[in-house]
Amino acid sequence: MLAQANEIVGTDTAAIEFGPIPEPWRILQLSKDVDPTDYRMAHWQGVLAIEARANNSMALLARPLTVDLNATPVLCWRWRVDAPLVSANMSTKAGDDYAARVYVSFTLPQEELGFVLRNKLKLARAIWGDAVPDAALNYVWDNRHLVGTRQPNAYTDRARMIVAQSGFANAGKWMVERRDVLQDVIAEFGQPRARLTQLAVASDTDNTGETAHAGFADFQFVARNAACTL
Repeated sequence: MLAQANEIVGTDTAAIEFGPIPEPWRILQLSKDVDPTDYRMAHWQGVLAIEARANNSMALLARPLTVDLNATPVLCWRWRVDAPLVSANMSTKAGDDYAARVYVSFTLPQEELGFVLRNKLKLARAIWGDAVPDAALNYVWDNRHLVGTRQPNAYTDRARMIVAQSGFANAGKWMVERRDVLQDVIAEFGQPRARLTQLAVASDTDNTGETAHAGFADFQFVARNAACTL
């Protein structure tokens, strides 16, 4: 979904600005009262990546996506942060910020949602727009919780947070991730028929007022027995 750039000779760790994000990626600004995070394409340590800079800001950079999770359930990508946030705490609304997160959204079979949940989602979409999914997984680079921690989002249980990286140990370098999205959506929502509809990335600091600098690259879905080709 983002091709790897040719290797760049040198040891600079700063990103080199490259240009606007190509379609079908688009910015989803969830609140007009909050400045959007800045997203650009960049060559960064030999990787062609999405570069995100957040400064008391929040917006998703998202693209529609159709994937057969029964055939290719494993999402691979690489990401990096300069540093995790200092005061974030995903257990509270005031701390619901992340230096980097990867967000996958799903449509669920309507007959399995139930009357009450369908109406809750309808109300949420009336307020926040069509960006509100039936269900979502957030793979986050956290600052305090252990890798593997799972819990509902502080704002809504329709989004589940999964800590994929945490703390400073791996900050400042590209890290490769591999997540079985189908297994995760079944574990969190009990929905083997969930249909993946959107992939998004974000660096958000609107609750804590902090700054963050992150990169995302080389998204791909592969079979369980296949290697990530990063």
